[in-house]
Amino acid sequence: MIEIKNVNFHYAGLDQAGLSDFTLTVPDGECVLLCGASGCGKTTVTRLINGLIPHFFKGELTGEVRVNGLEISQQELYHLAGVVGSVFQNPRSQFFSVDTDGEIVFGPENIGLPKAEILSRKEQVVRELNLKELLERSLFDLSGGEKQKIACASVAALLPDIIILDEPSSNLDWAAIRDLRKSMQLWKSQGKTIIISEHRLWYLKDVIDRAIYMEKGCIVNQWTKQEFCALTEDELKAYELRPVSLEERYIHQFSNESISDNKSSVSESSLSASEDGRGILQLSDFYFTYTPRKYWFIKTKLTPADERICDLRIPSLQIHEGSIVGVIGDNGAGKSTFLRCLCGLEKTCIGFIKISGKIYRGRQLTKICYMVMQDVNHQLFTNSVLSEILLSMEHPNKNVAEKILESLDLGEYKEKHPMALSGGQKQRVAIASAMAAKAQILLFDEPTSGLDYRHMCEVAGLLKRLAADGKTIFVSTHDPELIALCCDKIVRITDGRAQEIG
Repeated sequence: MIEIKNVNFHYAGLDQAGLSDFTLTVPDGECVLLCGASGCGKTTVTRLINGLIPHFFKGELTGEVRVNGLEISQQELYHLAGVVGSVFQNPRSQFFSVDTDGEIVFGPENIGLPKAEILSRKEQVVRELNLKELLERSLFDLSGGEKQKIACASVAALLPDIIILDEPSSNLDWAAIRDLRKSMQLWKSQGKTIIISEHRLWYLKDVIDRAIYMEKGCIVNQWTKQEFCALTEDELKAYELRPVSLEERYIHQFSNESISDNKSSVSESSLSASEDGRGILQLSDFYFTYTPRKYWFIKTKLTPADERICDLRIPSLQIHEGSIVGVIGDNGAGKSTFLRCLCGLEKTCIGFIKISGKIYRGRQLTKICYMVMQDVNHQLFTNSVLSEILLSMEHPNKNVAEKILESLDLGEYKEKHPMALSGGQKQRVAIASAMAAKAQILLFDEPTSGLDYRHMCEVAGLLKRLAADGKTIFVSTHDPELIALCCDKIVRITDGRAQEIG
């Protein structure tokens, strides 16, 4: 049983409270959803349960937290390893190995289990989580969603009584989310207690027993599963929550089956200048391989044999300038690789972009493109949010930077350190940097993965405004609602190849 009584917690260095007079009891075997806007305190609750507060995240803590009868503040973190397992929003932050097999067995090895038991647990979680194709792979070569799967497996291998999931679906494709749901249903059948902090709700309606809604570190409302599933779309929007069932309709709309009769090879597409005067942005010969090839970077045309070994193979793609292009596909299909090649981060990609008769290739692409990465921690460099925005400006302007922050509800955090913000807030800081950069082509890799419904709608509105200003936008996403809200064109990446959906 989890017992949290009258807890108040303030993070060191931040003015606002993390939790305020928070009380929650979770019986053994219950699955509880923590929901609410970004920064409402969901992750703070999970850190109380797994002991990261107060042992890792420092601050002022009062109240009582007990897990299975143990007072958390009096236990060492390693004593909790076999009791509470946690899957973080950013799986890279919990990896200890360099390959998938080593990561899955790291926990059982670390607590000194016999070899036979370690191998048995590995086989069990690989089978239950459908991970056979990810074995014997480098963690550095995995997509964000694939890393999330390995993180779930490494936690499951410890067979903990309590499993905590912090935004576990944020980087997963739709098929992988369904696999995650099956895993949670399996854990429930095994009697495990599950605490999940999540913005995506559609896949949880048949799993959870109770939903807790939070605002500013407090419990504002809670529902049983039946009550939660009965909430109307308008009621959910009033709570700034994503739909419980609407997203499934979008997923079907953009699924492989529904688009099979409405797709065309991008190499066959042809566009003319639009009626509103928009020009054509032409992508040509985007070929890339992760396998090192001698003299590859000096080639301008590849042989058929070269093309066959490419991890990315897009001979031609035409986009109207000022369009918003949704890039969809399964985890590991090549979406992020495509974006990195497009903005010039992959030096051996031979592709080029033609805009208004001018050709850009290689390092020239970095001058016209700006990318917001899937893991935004890689591109937060300064000691304040405002400085982060000014850094992206060719001619720094504090007033303009502050207006951008206000448009993303980040004005109150302008003097805070970016790494002290929640995952969703960091994502918005990176988007603000992209707005400030004023590049011609803006690339977003899962920009709404950690955002609540209101902020996802705000991001969609911002993307539309950027497109109206003449920016061409590519957005890689697993959020079908975002596609429906703002995208003009959809391109599916499958095994490194692109197909236009319309």
